[in-house]
Amino acid sequence: MPVKDFMTKRVVYVSPETTVAKATDMMREQHLRRLPVIENDQLVGLVTEGTIAEARPSKATSLSIYEMNYLLNKTKIRDIMIKDVVTVSKDANLEDAIYMMMQKKIGVLPVVDHGQMSGIITDKDVFRAFLEISGYGVEGLRLHLLVEDRVGVLESVVRSLTSENLNIKRLLVSERDSGKAALDIQIDGRTDVETLRQTLSDQGFEVEAIHKTETKAIF
Repeated sequence: MPVKDFMTKRVVYVSPETTVAKATDMMREQHLRRLPVIENDQLVGLVTEGTIAEARPSKATSLSIYEMNYLLNKTKIRDIMIKDVVTVSKDANLEDAIYMMMQKKIGVLPVVDHGQMSGIITDKDVFRAFLEISGYGVEGLRLHLLVEDRVGVLESVVRSLTSENLNIKRLLVSERDSGKAALDIQIDGRTDVETLRQTLSDQGFEVEAIHKTETKAIF
């Protein structure tokens, strides 16, 4: 799963000469928490809510509102931006990008190749990717099975579902401490839930849950 399939491609950015006040307005109006800083088509920095907060005068300041606004309108992004920006390639695996974000304790990675920025991947993009990969928001049935962790078990499950004329849309596998595997399956097809539960149980599969799912938009 490459980063390019999940990154945000339409990126809002600022220049180093943008004022802090202007950047603050842009972030508030577009509900953003960070902005890449671009100069001559090159990524040169990153500004976040945190860096902007640090640039603001302390609440204990004796400055008037007028003076504070004047200061923010004079301060440039180049004076407060993060210059050592961690980036990722568009061809990198999404898992590697997530690992980098966790390791560096950051919520954003500009996507840069050969000095050119083609997008940005954020924690919100990661959440959206998980929902898409798991099949969340797809109409059908969500099936949770507990099976033996052995060769051929997936083939048996697939055969059982296709025999019921059910199409597998998504399949996630996780290990259990008991030496078994948990299967989370999103399936497309009309069938009676209880009939399917009984069919799978008769074939030796432990059915943890089956429930119907509805179409939902992923923002």
